[in-house]
Amino acid sequence: MSASTEKRPVTTTDFQNIKVLSEPEFISKNKYSYVITSVNEDKEYKSQIYVHNLKDDSHKQWTADNHRNHTFRVCPNKDKAFFLSNRSGASQIWLIALDGGEAKQITTFPNGVFSPIWSNDGKSIIFCSFLEKDDDIAALKELSNEEKEAKQKEAQTKPLIVDRLKYKSDARGFHDQSTVQIIKYDINADKFHQLTTKEADHHLVDLAPNGEHLIFAANFEEDADASLISDLYLLDLQSKEITKLTNSKGSYSDARFSRDSKKIIACGHEFEYAGATLIKLFLYDVENKERKLLSGDWSIQPGDTMVGDTRLGSSETGPVWSHDNASIYFLGSDAGAVNLYETDLEGNLKTRYSDDNHVFGFSYHPETDSFILGISKPEDPCNFYKLDSDNTLEQLTDVNKAFIHEAALCEPEEISYTSSDGLEIQGWLLRPYGFQEGKKYPFVLEVHGGPHAMYGQTFFHELQLLAAKGYVVLYTNPRGSHGYGQEFVNGVRENYGKGDYRDLMEAVDYCLEQYSFIDENRLGVTGGSYGGFMTNWIVGHTNRFKAAVTQRSISNWLSFYGVSDIGFFFTKWEHGVNLLEDPTGLWDISPLKYAENVETPLLILHGEKDYRCPIEQGEQLFITLKHLNKEVEFVRFPNATHELSRSGDPSLRAARLENICRWFDKYL
Repeated sequence: MSASTEKRPVTTTDFQNIKVLSEPEFISKNKYSYVITSVNEDKEYKSQIYVHNLKDDSHKQWTADNHRNHTFRVCPNKDKAFFLSNRSGASQIWLIALDGGEAKQITTFPNGVFSPIWSNDGKSIIFCSFLEKDDDIAALKELSNEEKEAKQKEAQTKPLIVDRLKYKSDARGFHDQSTVQIIKYDINADKFHQLTTKEADHHLVDLAPNGEHLIFAANFEEDADASLISDLYLLDLQSKEITKLTNSKGSYSDARFSRDSKKIIACGHEFEYAGATLIKLFLYDVENKERKLLSGDWSIQPGDTMVGDTRLGSSETGPVWSHDNASIYFLGSDAGAVNLYETDLEGNLKTRYSDDNHVFGFSYHPETDSFILGISKPEDPCNFYKLDSDNTLEQLTDVNKAFIHEAALCEPEEISYTSSDGLEIQGWLLRPYGFQEGKKYPFVLEVHGGPHAMYGQTFFHELQLLAAKGYVVLYTNPRGSHGYGQEFVNGVRENYGKGDYRDLMEAVDYCLEQYSFIDENRLGVTGGSYGGFMTNWIVGHTNRFKAAVTQRSISNWLSFYGVSDIGFFFTKWEHGVNLLEDPTGLWDISPLKYAENVETPLLILHGEKDYRCPIEQGEQLFITLKHLNKEVEFVRFPNATHELSRSGDPSLRAARLENICRWFDKYL
């Protein structure tokens, strides 16, 4: 329904006033820790650690600076905890006593550290860091600001020699020669021990409760540079013997030991549908190495594939073992919602919690068989709830109470229609702020990225902002989206610009038929990444939209193959061919080919350091349209990556939203 005008409309900078919750983590049956990320006075992100005592409902703040503090983990003997903080520059491990006192910095690795885990006896911490081949971990020191500036200046005067496919990524920029290694820190001896040394990335996944083994993910294939394989390995912490668990046919990531250390639950797949393959759950027996598929006929996607723009920080999504090793808990994406699921060891799936919203993380306490759930709703950015063993749900926080009290947030109306070829398509519509019956309103279609992602019942600032500006907002899950089974998510592969385009246009047609308040002469469209590709495709194939904003988009699949950090495999994944195999076919599905048809005024938004959909994609489209005397404008965001709209510089995020609103206000 529409939002009341008794409250103020949402503004472009409201995301800077929202407190973003993450990382719920039980400390005891009556306490859990969590993280709040917000934007400080200098328009920079800060993250603080809190502990909530459920007995007296008190919240204790453990950090209080302008840095990113997170990953708070209490030692098994409950006398101390570590956390990660970038207060010294890079993200390092800090140790603090639970009875008070100052935190002590443990690591000083130049590239920082990540994925820390306590040993079962609390005497050591195992973690990951990027190391060069000959690094002496006992002598590594974090660089000072002056040393960092000097290193950056030196790098700008030297050529970059590239000899591999995977030489850059949107997350890291240009890669150096370092690899991810696993390191153990002995607290009593104050010494570091490097547990892995092979020149490959070793990602720490889990540590056995009995302390005998750890699991890591790695690609040890001979053609690792061209391969997307990620295998799971067991490392014996006594003998240092490494045992391979998987078969070099797929990609495996999350895995967890059972509480008795006898079994492992692992998530992964073997690329049956390339990047559109649903994640599967496999059960491994540690002793006899037997593997069993649990998720044979499930239609849900394990994990959180929800699209949003106010999720900062990471949270547990599973799998997590029950207290008796008989069940496994995990989050799953289904029909526009993310729910908490449970499966037994035979693959019998049941829903543990579902309420048509977005569970973005959880923590499980084995003694009480209860959960802390992080939940986002369209009209509430995030809060924590306790789910008891009897499924009683209790709200624990109200961190954005002031924002919710003063800002008018629109409740989405769910729509559902049958496509012309028989698919059920789900979507949501927001009515504009101050909606009045009998009045006609401009309309904006939003297209999500991925394409294998999912819109749904979560808070989305950009969508609320457009409704606040007076637009009817439609967002849907066309074929290719997660949440509707394997066949549906695979439906866009080798089908770009066809079935997906029809799904979106038929969604617009459906809304025009159902809602008389939409002005069919004032239609707009926008989207980012794949949504940017689709925006470009739409304006090249129909003139029904009077304004369009394409964000971090793809315009030319021929050049995308060679310039994107994923182009060399994503092109084949999604279209079935690479550049040299069928350049004509790739050109036929490139929006740039249809630039002469564009009559819709188009705003192009792109980050200068986007390595996923590089800025040359926006440049080609702009120059072509400008040369054709089309109505087009190009906005370039300095130092912005593909993540600009979600975790980019707060000032640039606000500028991005201002430009979107400016363009639609001008033409709609």
